[in-house]
Order: sequence, then structure tokens, then C-alpha cells
Amino acid sequence: MTQGPLGAVLTPKGARFSIFSAHASSMELCLFDEDGETETARLTMPRADDGLFILNIDGLGAGTRYGFRAHGLYEPDQGLWFDASKLLVDPYAKQLDRPFRHDAKLSHFGVETAGLVPKAILTSEKPVKREKPQFAPGGLIYEVAVRPFTMLHPDVPEYQRGTVAALAHPAVLAHLKHIGVDAVELMPITAWIDERHLPALGLTNGWGYNPVAFMALDPRLVPGGMAELAETVRILHENDIGVLLDLVFNHTGESDRHGATLSLRGIDNLTYYHHMPGEPGHLVNDTGTGNTVACDHPMVRQLIVDTLRHFVLHAGVDGFRFDLAPILGRSINGFSRDSETLTAILTDSVLSDRVMIAEPWDIGPGGYQLGNFPPPFLEWNDRARDDVRSYWRGDAGKTGVLASGLAGSSDIFSRHGLDHTRSVNFLAAHDGFTLMDLVSHQHKHNEANGEDNRDGHNDNQSWNNGVEGKSEDPQIIAARRADVEALLATLFATRGSVMLTAGDEGGRSQAGNNNAYAQDNAITWIDWSALDPQLIARTAELSRFRRRFDVFSKASFFTGQNEDVTWLNEHGQPMSVGDWENPERAYLAMLLKSIDRQTGLPCRLAILFNRSHEVLKTWLPGGPWQDLATNKRLSDFSLPPRSVTWAVTT
Repeated sequence: MTQGPLGAVLTPKGARFSIFSAHASSMELCLFDEDGETETARLTMPRADDGLFILNIDGLGAGTRYGFRAHGLYEPDQGLWFDASKLLVDPYAKQLDRPFRHDAKLSHFGVETAGLVPKAILTSEKPVKREKPQFAPGGLIYEVAVRPFTMLHPDVPEYQRGTVAALAHPAVLAHLKHIGVDAVELMPITAWIDERHLPALGLTNGWGYNPVAFMALDPRLVPGGMAELAETVRILHENDIGVLLDLVFNHTGESDRHGATLSLRGIDNLTYYHHMPGEPGHLVNDTGTGNTVACDHPMVRQLIVDTLRHFVLHAGVDGFRFDLAPILGRSINGFSRDSETLTAILTDSVLSDRVMIAEPWDIGPGGYQLGNFPPPFLEWNDRARDDVRSYWRGDAGKTGVLASGLAGSSDIFSRHGLDHTRSVNFLAAHDGFTLMDLVSHQHKHNEANGEDNRDGHNDNQSWNNGVEGKSEDPQIIAARRADVEALLATLFATRGSVMLTAGDEGGRSQAGNNNAYAQDNAITWIDWSALDPQLIARTAELSRFRRRFDVFSKASFFTGQNEDVTWLNEHGQPMSVGDWENPERAYLAMLLKSIDRQTGLPCRLAILFNRSHEVLKTWLPGGPWQDLATNKRLSDFSLPPRSVTWAVTT
């Protein structure tokens, strides 16, 4: 790694600017007026032997607007995209003066773009006090897209809606605490650009998974910059809620060779992106977005580590979720769990105690890596997600895989000699159906995305309870609510961490759209007045149950010894081979040994699953058993259709 900080930093006399390019012939620093509209100076940056261009300027202060221009050959077939007419954003920019917006001129050689591209702002770094992460594995993660979450919140002032600051509003905090959130996971809040096909459709990217500048917060979501994020984190911490940032290092919004030149492409395309061996003009597309960031390059590795350190040191965040995380472990030869970049993240002195969560797949060769990330990485467990969905849909032969998911997926996470789960269990996320849509739609309905319903996943393990989409039939409405309650109760009963997407606790719908990234409108904005209070109350109750019993804060795999877990059939007998192999089995009981934190005493916790459409007569040994939801004694064990019952005995 290089000596000294990269990017723009204040010095006692002014400012120091540095940028890396192995292939540029020369580099210029461009300064702008306070409005970022008029270029006031264009200064040549001396080049060092290591590919760094460095310039010290006296008299500059915080608030200075700037960008770069890189000179060199323009030969895209050779991977060279140097074009001095393109103003380039500093990869280390900490703040931008405006959002990115798509324009065809950004893709045309020789066309000036200074009027289109955001200017980086020289900032004064203000470290915050570092504390131990608020979130611990086993807790509840609440996935939040800041803008859709707050745009229609009736208690949040209009000027604050759609911003990170809204998360610190007392009404929002009250909701988070009511449902027992341990950490909010913020979908991307760093600066992004719309995909180039969206403007013609009248659509905009509302999710942010198309970044340009990794460190700079998007001015639309965080108008107050790092100070706003740091203050929001501080207030959430005061309310015992951690903050995780969902970051995208796998690709950038510069897209394929027909995309825009905004930053890394114009600075040094060959360094910052992967290309096919022997074909420098052919970008590798392991992400499905047109390019793949070369995370194995030392300069990219440093940029990633420096970005993570920046958010810990200057905002105090508790950890990170990494989109398409195998890219972090990829070289041109494939994925390695021991890659230098993954190792650098986990061993960094600032980052070593932070929470790290991997989305463990990409679309490149060998891209599915669930269970293969190095500890202490937690991993999104889509295998358990699909198994739980298909179990409740009624698919045959799913009892065994349900039990595996409930127990922390030891078949997946015991690889590499590990004795504990690293699973993040979830049933719905931003990408896919909402939880209510999962039980209301058998097919996706993405027509509003303008791609003739071709986009998005086709196989969702979903069902519609008799009618596709919205229904006014009271029986169908009740059946869907019961299914969502059963799914939530299953999720909260799993070993590992659990994740809930904002609004799913109240029955949020996207009208069957399972790829709503381009719907920055009522399709994704949470209508707080339409949320189901009964479902919210049930979610809060399940969260309290989970916190009450210490078994859910443990990550070690069940061994079956000392009756740490027992699986029973409807007769109260241990499950036989025949029971497990019965494809139509509708009942399963999971008995757990635990400490009841409410009493401080040892107890047995029973979680009873009835996926049939009939009342099911069952029996449990021991007792007396108390239904946690009603606080009444369970006597005849008549389980309602499509239900999960939690019961305890001491």
C-alpha cells in the first residue's frame, strides 16, 4: 500500500491531492468556484515513480471544489479510455456537491462533461469516538432503504423525509424499538448513478446499487454529509441500535464499454476493472452490471479498506454488508476465501472488531460461495430462505431441510472445520418479493419496470392463497395474514442472526414486483397508514420471545447431546427415519434447552409447526406447557391451521 493518504487532505498550509494511475501519461487537478460551475484553475500534477500523481497547494481550505482530468491514449479495444474532456471524480472523494445524473454525453469521446459531473468537496475529517459494535450475532437486523422507508412517514417532517436523519426521529426510533431491532442495515447511501436505460422509461434507481464514488455519501439521502450520518449513528446507538452499511464494491455505475466515463474508467480502466485475459477491451462481467471491480489489485484493495475505515472512524458504524461479496475474494483465477483483500479487511486494526456480512454469490464462474467465507463473516443464507418458503408452500419432503435451517444450517457452515453457524436467516429481502407478496403472488409482476416482465427472478417459491394479487375476500386476507405470521414465527425461531426487511412486519406490498430497484415511487415507498397493526404486534411479540431465551444468542451447532435440541412427531415421540422421510408430513416440534431470561431459570422451549390447513391434535411430553402468546396452559394441543406455536415449561 502507498505511503500517506490518497485523495484530497488538508495540510497546515493548504491541501495535498494525490491519485493513482499506472497508465495515464499525465494528470491535471481542476479547481472550481464555490458553486462548482466555473473551472478556476487547471494544474498539472507531478508524477512519482509508483504511479502516484501528487500536488500540494497552499492557501486552499475546506469547501474547495475539485476534480481530475487524465491524459493518455484513447483506445477502448486496448482497455485505454483516457479523455481529457471528461472531468473525473476522485475515488477518495468524501463529499460531492450534487448527485450523479445520467447523460449520453458522459459516454462520448471528446465531449466536455464538467457541467454534468459532481465536484468533490475538500472536507475536514472529524473522528468520532470508537465503541464496541452494538450488534452481536444472533440479533435482529432490519434492512432499510432510507428513502422508501421515510418518504410517507406521517410523523417525520417533510423536509427530513427520504434522508438518513429521519432514522433518528423519535417516531421512527419508537417503531424500531417496539419490534426489537438490534441493528439497521442501510441499503446503499453512497453516491450512485441511474442505469442508462432508466431515464427513457421515466424511472430512477431508488436502491443505490450502482455506485460511482465509494466513500462519498449521496447528497439526496444524506444532505448533511458525514456529520448527518455520524449524528444519526450516535442517536441510534443511544437507543441500543447498531448501524450496518450495505456497500457495493463489486461494480460501478460506469457499466460496460457503452457506459459513462465518470471516475475509475477515465483514471485507469486497466487497473480498476477486470478484463478477459489477452482481451484488454473485454470487460469481465461477473456482476451482471457490465463491469467487475478488480478487488485483487493492491490499489483497489487499499481503496476498499480505506473506505471501510473511513465509515468506522468518522461515523462510528458497527459493520458492513457486502453486495455480491465473492468479488472481494476474486482474482482472474476465481474466488479464494483466503484472498488478500478479504484478509486485509479482517486483520485491519480498525476493522477487526466490526460486523462483516457477505452476500455470498455473484454470477461469475464458481460464484455461489455460501458457507465458504472466512470467519467471522456472517453470510446471507438463501438456502434456508428457499427451504422455509417451500416448506410453507406445501412442497413435499421439506421437513428435514426445515429442521436444518432452524438449527443453523450446520451442513453448510461446518465446512472448513467450524463448530458454529454464521447464518443470517431471512425470508425476504430488498431483492425479490416482500413477505406479503410471497403469499399473494404465484408469479412476478414487473411490468412497471419497462422490460416486459423479463427482469427479476422467476422461481420465488411463492403461492397466492387462491387469487393472484390483491383480494377483498376476507378468507383470503386472513389466510395470507396467517401465512405471514407463520413465516415470521419460523424466522424468529432460527439459530443464527435474523434479518427482516423494513415493512414486512406490517404486510407491505409491492404489487408483486420482485425487482423494484427502479421504482422510486409508491410501489416501494412504505405506506405507514396501510401497515397491519396485528402483524406488527405479532412481530414485536416474536422478537420479545427470541430475546427472552438465551438459546437464540448462541451460535454453536446443536449436537443432540444433553437434549440441547429434540425433534418430535405429533405423538410426542422422537422423529423416526420414517417420520423424516414422509413427504407429506405437516407437523414438526422442536424442543430446545434454554435459560429463561425472564425468570433466570433453566427451561424447555417448544416450537410447534403445523403447515396443514386443518387443526392438528398433537402432544408434548413433560409439562405443564404454557403458550407464550396467550400465557395460558396448553392442555389439548390443538394447533390451528398454518401456524407456529411457541410454548415453555420449567
